[in-house]
Amino acid sequence: MQVFAKTDIGKAREMNQDYYYIAPENSPLKLYILADGMGGYKGGEVASKLATNAAKGYIESNFEQIEHDKESILKLIKSAMEYANLVVHEKSKETKELEGMGTTLEVCLIYNNKAYIGHVGDSRIYRIRKDIIRRLTIDHSYVEKLLKDGTITKEEAEHHPKKNMLTKALGCEVYVEPDAMVKGFLKEDILVMCSDGLTNLVNEEAIFQIVKSNVQGANQNLINAANELGGYDNITVIIIGNI
Repeated sequence: MQVFAKTDIGKAREMNQDYYYIAPENSPLKLYILADGMGGYKGGEVASKLATNAAKGYIESNFEQIEHDKESILKLIKSAMEYANLVVHEKSKETKELEGMGTTLEVCLIYNNKAYIGHVGDSRIYRIRKDIIRRLTIDHSYVEKLLKDGTITKEEAEHHPKKNMLTKALGCEVYVEPDAMVKGFLKEDILVMCSDGLTNLVNEEAIFQIVKSNVQGANQNLINAANELGGYDNITVIIIGNI
């Protein structure tokens, strides 16, 4: 398995509020986490780091204690995200400047040729299999809801003025309900985890072409593509190749 990760401040922001974690190469626990924080001065930066570390610590502490079947692993991921939510929420109550902070959170645990995924917010996880790119997560956003209701088209969604309005984020409320799913991760499959600093500027087809043409350099090439199109936000990409 090959893993490549990179984060970039972009061209417009004063600080990078994205944060990620990738398991060391020799780690028995193949865990990958990405968070895109939001809120006030330093709030987003604190939220994304707190959420990532809380979810990571929870999974690392409990993985050996659970049954390693589908239901137990999915439950562990959901519990880790609920725990991370509480950690961020509590911190936001303690400090005035951090009030209202929140973050997206993507958790991906690779185990026995399967990807166990937890998701809150509008960061995304894609899977590339052969010649098809498929989005595995559904954005928790106002625009996604309009799209689902048939109020707007996919093209209109791409440039909608309320594109960044989330319907669900981690840390904003006492309780959050994360999405959790398991997907096959076969030989030659590639997973792309990314913040919306990439997907708001670079479309799915372009992401597919860039990753397929050079997996090893894809994270930097994707960041370059987003920055060339304006780089309005922080950009974070994790590429996990089952190759």
